[in-house]
Amino acid sequence: MWVFVFFDLPVGTKSERRAASKFRLFLKDDGFLMLQYSVYARVCRGDDGAEVHIKRVASGLPAKGSVRALQVTDRQYGRMRLMLGTAPKNERAASQQMVLL
Repeated sequence: MWVFVFFDLPVGTKSERRAASKFRLFLKDDGFLMLQYSVYARVCRGDDGAEVHIKRVASGLPAKGSVRALQVTDRQYGRMRLMLGTAPKNERAASQQMVLL
């Protein structure tokens, strides 16, 4: 099971930028991996584990902005396609990997 977190946070003021950075660090500390700047994903052990992490995300929400969470199965996640145009050198399609829990 995978949990995706999508967010759109305001960054117009210094305090808003600080809150957005704090939220991103919060996600990374909870084991989420950054897929894109405002899209993070984390592997979980089933529905119960996913629910635990979704509740953690809810507890760490910034005061402003919108945050969404989405659960997908390993099979659905495996069907994701990475489509690159002119991408930075550090982003490339990863080889097939198996996650063991």
